Amino acid sequence: MRQNFQKVLLIVLLICGTNLTIFAQKNIESQISDSLTVIANSYTWVGRVVLNSFAINEKNHKIAVKAGDKFSTIPFRPENVKRIYDAIEKILPSKYKGFALSCQVDNKNIEDLIPNFYRKGNYDVQRQFQIPPLSVPLVTNKSLPYQVNKGLQNRHIALWQSHGWHYDQKLARWEWQRARVFQTVEDLYTQSYVLPFLVPMLENAGANVLLPRERDTQLNEVIVDNDSKDRTSRYREYNDRKSWKLGDSKGFANLKKFYTQGENPFTLGTYRVIPVVDDADESSRAEWMPNIPETGRYAVYVSYKTLENSSSKALYTVYHKGGKTEFAVNQTMDGGTWLYLGQFYFDKGRNNQDKVVLTNLDSEDGKVVTADAVKFGGGMGNIARAPNVEGITSDLKSSDSLETSKDLIIPPGPFYEPEISNYPRYTEGARYWLQWAGMPDSIYSKSEGKNDYTDDFQSRGFWVNYLIGGSSVDPNKEGLHVPVDLALAFHSDAGTTLNDSIIGTLGIFTIKNSEKNEVFRNGVSRYASRDLTDIIQTQIVNDIRSVYAPEWTRRGLWNKSYSESRVPEVPTMLLELLSHQNFADMRYGLDPGFQFTVGRAVYKGMLKYLSSANKFDYVVQPLPVDQFSCRFAGNNKVELHWVTENDSLEPTAMADKYVLYTRIDDGGFDNGIIINSNSTTVNVQTGKIYSFKITAVNKGGESFPSEILSACRSQNQHGEVLVLNGFNRLSAPASFALDSTYAGFLNDEDAGVPYLSNICFIGKQYEFKRNKPWVDDDAPGFGASHGNYETQVIAGNSFDYPYLHGKAIKAAGYSFVSCSEKSVLFGDVDLNQYKMVDLILGKQKQTIVGNGQKASKFKTFPLALQQIIEKYCQNDGNLMVTGSFIASDLCNADNIKQGDRLFIENVLKLKFRTSQASVSGNVKIVSSPVKYFRKMNLNYFNQPNEISYSIESPDAIEPIGEGGYTICRYSENNLSAGVTYSGDYKICAFGFPFETIQSEKDRSKMMESILSFFSASNEKNN
Repeated sequence: MRQNFQKVLLIVLLICGTNLTIFAQKNIESQISDSLTVIANSYTWVGRVVLNSFAINEKNHKIAVKAGDKFSTIPFRPENVKRIYDAIEKILPSKYKGFALSCQVDNKNIEDLIPNFYRKGNYDVQRQFQIPPLSVPLVTNKSLPYQVNKGLQNRHIALWQSHGWHYDQKLARWEWQRARVFQTVEDLYTQSYVLPFLVPMLENAGANVLLPRERDTQLNEVIVDNDSKDRTSRYREYNDRKSWKLGDSKGFANLKKFYTQGENPFTLGTYRVIPVVDDADESSRAEWMPNIPETGRYAVYVSYKTLENSSSKALYTVYHKGGKTEFAVNQTMDGGTWLYLGQFYFDKGRNNQDKVVLTNLDSEDGKVVTADAVKFGGGMGNIARAPNVEGITSDLKSSDSLETSKDLIIPPGPFYEPEISNYPRYTEGARYWLQWAGMPDSIYSKSEGKNDYTDDFQSRGFWVNYLIGGSSVDPNKEGLHVPVDLALAFHSDAGTTLNDSIIGTLGIFTIKNSEKNEVFRNGVSRYASRDLTDIIQTQIVNDIRSVYAPEWTRRGLWNKSYSESRVPEVPTMLLELLSHQNFADMRYGLDPGFQFTVGRAVYKGMLKYLSSANKFDYVVQPLPVDQFSCRFAGNNKVELHWVTENDSLEPTAMADKYVLYTRIDDGGFDNGIIINSNSTTVNVQTGKIYSFKITAVNKGGESFPSEILSACRSQNQHGEVLVLNGFNRLSAPASFALDSTYAGFLNDEDAGVPYLSNICFIGKQYEFKRNKPWVDDDAPGFGASHGNYETQVIAGNSFDYPYLHGKAIKAAGYSFVSCSEKSVLFGDVDLNQYKMVDLILGKQKQTIVGNGQKASKFKTFPLALQQIIEKYCQNDGNLMVTGSFIASDLCNADNIKQGDRLFIENVLKLKFRTSQASVSGNVKIVSSPVKYFRKMNLNYFNQPNEISYSIESPDAIEPIGEGGYTICRYSENNLSAGVTYSGDYKICAFGFPFETIQSEKDRSKMMESILSFFSASNEKNN
């Protein structure tokens, strides 16, 4: 009996001990889960981190912690990996001290998920996507006055900006792929980052950037080709020792007004071929001379045939308004498509100064040069679509693993006449550009013409693989032989928050490709894509938080199977920058300065990733120079001075030297010359307007340009004018948020100021009710916007207004120089050296970005400028000041300062009457005692257009005191639009910007009147 009792007791104790052990282990797991949750959510919101398993191997002294998928979405660094292991070790009982501990996610130790760039050693060579450096990249600009050797030289980057205008076969109509919200649509919105900012930054760093969408917003297009029957443009050949001959395979010909499914213009014609020579005196050439429909800026694309013995250094020369620019093109790759060279200014018509020339000069024996069509400008879409007569398949999602859908949601039906989009080609999706650019239909139409939506998003990844086919990256596949280093899909996301919080930035990569392989075709681990995504996302979030929004949200690093990140056989990131549907995100997202910062962050992220993958030291290109000034240094010399802008976010971005670009009269800018210091003197001819811009350069590349300053020494000058540019504002439209009921953008109050131009504005917002739900893309609810501007390029701040003012000054017989506002504020330029000053204020006004976490910028008259102007006036100065917020910015602000109002009234002799004084854009010069102003009617730009920024909210201003008079009024209501003052000094002020006057003739007449008024003897009633 006792023995049985002891056995039962022993069994009970064993069971209790086991349960206690299990309970203790569960408690440990719970504590580890809690700890990992806290750590993970300090980087990005993931919710609770669960453990998939927790195993203790007492025999081998090992402990393995495997966390759930959510834990994999955070960025891993040496610091937080140490923090994670330390936290787990603190939780473990002391008896496990010394056990080997591993923490895993996605079957990887977390330390293995640290990108190589952030490691101090122990690099993972398996995911270093190294490409043997090419001695000759795809395109080399031989006219650059500097060299890049610590940037992206010899690198090739594939890049695309989300969706595009496409044909919905179910509805038999062309439409956007996303909704029109907050005055844009994603199909255009991401272009506002990629085209004006990111692509130039990458190219300035030395990279060749390839896009599967049209990059030129020029609506005109001219094709010049050896097969062309267009007699207005001209193709010619000039033979010397070697002669041009017909190639023995197919080439380009533009024989149709539009192209339907499967039609390839690069198989409809012929091409030309010639052996190379090594003596320039014996070289032959081909010339493409376009008949340009309108003077303007045009992209130049060339095409050619890649042959086994193609030259790697085919020499193209583009002749344009700024001179000539030479390019070496490696014709061993990228043949049979459009190859972008650059954008240049051309005059209207056909002339010998505007053309492209290709020679057969090359030192490599046995090589040949081929020639095919040259394209000028972006043009309008010419791919015609209709519902497929064999039926229409269902839309696939990007996350679907299928390449094609076999389900016919609409069976074979009636015949529709194919129709083109009637939209600019740059608005269209990749699927249509790729057809126009000669890609096989197996690349741009996996559905065989049955679903354009699916074809569009799938085409981008397959295009990347076609680019790399035959190169060192993928030598066994057919393609264009371009060794692409990485790819990036630039998107914005959908989704809203109810409390005006930021949705933020998401990074997506795909470890397993469509065949479930975890390595690229060259054997490198696809975890290289995680490294790329992590580095770029980190750079974006850090820079946004530093410059604009400390509260910016970092979303996860998602390993998801999206077509655009799954298909490419190179490291690829799918970036979801922000939510275009969330008002809080878009208050930042429509700001050009924000877009510049994001573009620069993506460029820096790519640079840092490639430096770690290819083991080179990098240098970041500098920021634009500042404090630019231009003054006469004798009769026929101009002295230029500027100051380097340091980058607080990047210590390597220091300028080594500078490039000076020069334009004469209405020509184009030249190729630039190197300047070794921050000042120089330039010889100028009398009677010509010289314009200058400066860039900073270092071993990593070239900065964006400075503002443009101009100068002219007039013959028999009546006097000298200083043009002071105080208009440097860039901003999103005005916005408001009324608790949880109404919010949005108020373009009628202030439409903002784009950088150079706006290519994503579609129309004004019309739905402001926050509770209005999304129904579908045609009824998107809160934020819904009109689409009446979505095919137009809207002019912004050109930073070139001293030239426009200067033309009118020159026409009046005066000389002029110009300077930036900062050069005056920091004492580089003394206003008192000039009898007449023309202050440009444009749409300058105090502006906050986003939710106002940072101080406002762009005040019309900062205190230091007020003091300088007051002193200038006290010294008998003559001041012209024009701008749409010259009075309201100081007198109608939220927090009016008494000193600001007194400056407007006591110094400028103005009285603020009202803002939004006119909507018609009409002004009339009226009778006044100031005899120099002749009666006339003026029109200024008051609607968005491609020529000049427009004025939606001009100021009404009135004169104050004796000697002050109204000289012009807004025609619709007779409010005072412009005033003069004549006393101890003279003022001429307008409540609208001078440069927005539409007629050059009217600008010249007005400037002549103003300068005559200033030049006359100082009589109080003159």
